[in-house]
Amino acid sequence: MLRYRVTGRTTQTADTTTLVLEPLGRAVPRFRAGQFMMLYSYGVGEIAISVSGDPTGEEMVLEHTIRAVGAVSHALRATPVGGVIGVRGPFGTGWDVESAIGHDLVIVGGGVGLAPLRPVVLAALAARDAYRRVVLITGARRPADMLFHRDQKHWESDGRIELHRTVDQPAPDWTGPVGFVTEPLGQLDLDPGNSTAFLCGPEPMMRFCARALLRRGIAATDIRVSLERNMQCGNGRCGHCQLGPLLLCRDGPIVDYAVAGPLLAVREL
Repeated sequence: MLRYRVTGRTTQTADTTTLVLEPLGRAVPRFRAGQFMMLYSYGVGEIAISVSGDPTGEEMVLEHTIRAVGAVSHALRATPVGGVIGVRGPFGTGWDVESAIGHDLVIVGGGVGLAPLRPVVLAALAARDAYRRVVLITGARRPADMLFHRDQKHWESDGRIELHRTVDQPAPDWTGPVGFVTEPLGQLDLDPGNSTAFLCGPEPMMRFCARALLRRGIAATDIRVSLERNMQCGNGRCGHCQLGPLLLCRDGPIVDYAVAGPLLAVREL
């Protein structure tokens, strides 16, 4: 367990905050987009949180976007600038964005699922000439629940990626589309033989998106999803994150849909 100090805080939504962490001494190894860390709130407990920062950026700095849903996440999210958090990792598989060089990238994030996908967007922008079309679809329940407003505004104006935003419930000042992320996804003109998709969000959302992409001819092996279960040890020993034959802290959280699809089809697995 290594000690990191909170050096920055950005409020994303009413219950979600991004923390910038810098090491007090030795740092964890460089992470890959899609991997997670085990974050420890001293005196409260430890949970797995995906890294939402730039995998091509400064090696020692970490960013984690934390939604407060339980005692540990509440405590981590509330850590003030100057506070100290324990960090273990990085753990798990990554999105492997580099293997999609020369392809179109289709990135779909629902709700807080956009946080693990932010490193994919940043990695693609850092090597923009290596990829063809880059499409990002983001969705949230309400406009106020949309993550990374500043980033999304910049990505939209930058013009190097194609951004589609949608919400389930519009606000009075919302002028964008209303509906699920599957709607803009279904309207895309795709090149199925040269596309790689990255999906993260609630499991029903990922299933519907993956099925829409399969119908369009994209291979299941070219559709990658991020799966969540109760990760407690980070190294595959405790078994709490088991999903069928997988231990997601070791074999995931990023899994291609050829593997994930049959498992997600089993009720209560």
